[in-house]
Amino acid sequence: MNGFRDLRHNHDFTVLWVGQTVSELGSRMSMFVFPLLAYAITGSTLWAAATEGLHMLGLVATLLPAGVFADHTDRRRLMRLASATGFVLYASLVLAALTIGISIGHLVVVALLTGAGAGLFMPAEASAVRSVVPDEQLSAALSQNQARQHVASLTGGPLGGALFSLVRWLPFVVDALSYAVSWVLLGRIRTDLSAATDEPRPRLGESLGEGFRFIAARPLFRVLMVFSAALNLLINALLFAAILRLVQAGFAPVQIGLVETVSGAFGLLGAIVAPRVIDRMRTGSLAITNAWSWVPLAVPMVFWNNPVVVAASLSAGLFLNPAANAGMGAYRMALTPAALQGRVQSTMQFVSMSVMPLFPVLAGASLTLLGGRGAVVALGALVALTALIPTLSRSVREVPRPVVWQAELAARSSAEAAVPTTV
Repeated sequence: MNGFRDLRHNHDFTVLWVGQTVSELGSRMSMFVFPLLAYAITGSTLWAAATEGLHMLGLVATLLPAGVFADHTDRRRLMRLASATGFVLYASLVLAALTIGISIGHLVVVALLTGAGAGLFMPAEASAVRSVVPDEQLSAALSQNQARQHVASLTGGPLGGALFSLVRWLPFVVDALSYAVSWVLLGRIRTDLSAATDEPRPRLGESLGEGFRFIAARPLFRVLMVFSAALNLLINALLFAAILRLVQAGFAPVQIGLVETVSGAFGLLGAIVAPRVIDRMRTGSLAITNAWSWVPLAVPMVFWNNPVVVAASLSAGLFLNPAANAGMGAYRMALTPAALQGRVQSTMQFVSMSVMPLFPVLAGASLTLLGGRGAVVALGALVALTALIPTLSRSVREVPRPVVWQAELAARSSAEAAVPTTV
């Protein structure tokens, strides 16, 4: 826990974290409101779904080039550009609402471009965290970022809905202000966040290839990339199938909504205790334990189709997830050279997020072909097979506790620095 206590005195990380907590909360509010407003304008569920889909498309499409920019340009400037763009886009919705009215075309363009702005920001932020946080504080920093996401997820929807019920454009005012706060706070970071390398930026394809080659040459990175994408797809498909079963069974929307609220609260609790868990377990063992923890949780959902059961299962799985993500994420970042932080991070995120549009299709197809219980059994079995990926990987199993790998990396850096150079 020393790293967690020290992190509270890390000015630059605190400034970055507070700014992004405010901004992410505002963005969650807007994304909750987008489909509601699109449906109110058009009366079409297709347009309502399109706003969220286009936001995700903009994010995924921007991630890979954003990783290149994060490694070859000033990361503070890049993050402030994304924040300023978000402010202008949401302010344009407010201005339109007060004058000519918000059109569906305007709304979907904002959804697409704010997604692109989020994709531009993410690799730069990850690279900035690596610059402002030393190795011994990395796990705690990533745990706090996990907590930030759960807080925004828990509160963004209800706050956005409440503001939308008062005035339709009010959530966009708050979101525009949140981007302005982020822009101001980013300017207070003291650490030099200029380009991590002085080398001239190569062509985009060549630069992206360096990130892919770095991952491909390292078994641990290859395993984590495949595993995280597969597990994200299957867990989301399993939970979406469980929600659809509750809808089919006729449970009230408020009961189904409590599933996300309760599970989100346990995810937040897991993020709070994550630094303690990370310090006490081998990082590799933690990742493997987290992978297998989802398997027995599917068993109750096979026999009981009830919101309480689904909420309990999801809550139990999400409790350990922040520690596993933060622990292995810190180790992965510590192994990545500064000049490749943006590209490696964006590549891992791109692969993981690119499969996400498939989870509703997988859930729906499983329910249609196998029925409710059969779908849960099949998806649970696939989760078990996915858990074998890190279990059978020597590169994952051998990752020690943070105190050990931090000492090993420090010793390696000292040895490299002590090697004499010849002129």
